[in-house]
Amino acid sequence: MVKSQRQRSAAVEESDRAVLPIIRRLKAEHPFWGYRRIWAYLSFVERLRINKKRVYRLLKENDLLVKGNERLKARRASNASKPRPVCPNNWWGVDMTKVLTKDGWAYVVVVNDWFTKKILGAFVGTRSRASDWLEAINQAVCRQFAVGIREAEKLELNLMSDNGSQPTSLSFMRGCRQLGIKQAFTAYANPKGNADTERLIRTIKEELCWLQEWSSVEELAIAMEKFVEYFNANYLHSALGYKTPNAFENQWFKQNQVTLFAKA
Repeated sequence: MVKSQRQRSAAVEESDRAVLPIIRRLKAEHPFWGYRRIWAYLSFVERLRINKKRVYRLLKENDLLVKGNERLKARRASNASKPRPVCPNNWWGVDMTKVLTKDGWAYVVVVNDWFTKKILGAFVGTRSRASDWLEAINQAVCRQFAVGIREAEKLELNLMSDNGSQPTSLSFMRGCRQLGIKQAFTAYANPKGNADTERLIRTIKEELCWLQEWSSVEELAIAMEKFVEYFNANYLHSALGYKTPNAFENQWFKQNQVTLFAKA
């Protein structure tokens, strides 16, 4: 019995030594990944048979866990709620953040689909104008509706945003109306109202913006364009059962035999 336990212990140690370099590499490339995302990558990409508890143990033993910051917790109202999308292209979100470059601040506007978690549009510029927000919306429309959004007669597309000057401007509201997009706005002091898009922005910061110093706005814009394609094709999302946004969207359209709203 003792010998058998020793043999199992030696086997575990040998297995740990084999997987630890992979974990260290993933943490070096993605320092903000927690144990669940590390486990998902090892399981679904590396095809390793490993459970979450073991991944957590290895991260903890090697001081690789993400350190929590209590100051970053948002105050949430107990009765706060948000719309629930029922299919792709039902609820989109749009929001903006800024990133410091050596040339000054860059303003990043992103549009995402709440159902598929897909990044639909992203615009990086030196100013945060309503026209920049519309450019991101136009990218989203072109990505999702190859035959034109006006052809999708059954579409009920809603767009959630905050109450900032850009999404409430006359030009932006006119542009959305022309595209047949119904606008909705978050309630004041309700951080959950556009939580899906705000969480995406955090991911963009952790996976792209915070990992290097940017020499120019143009450099960040090029990197952002590549990141959008990478994210949609490769990012395993826990809310999607650890599928990528593209895979989840394609699976939904296939299962529901719908092609009207899908990108050609």
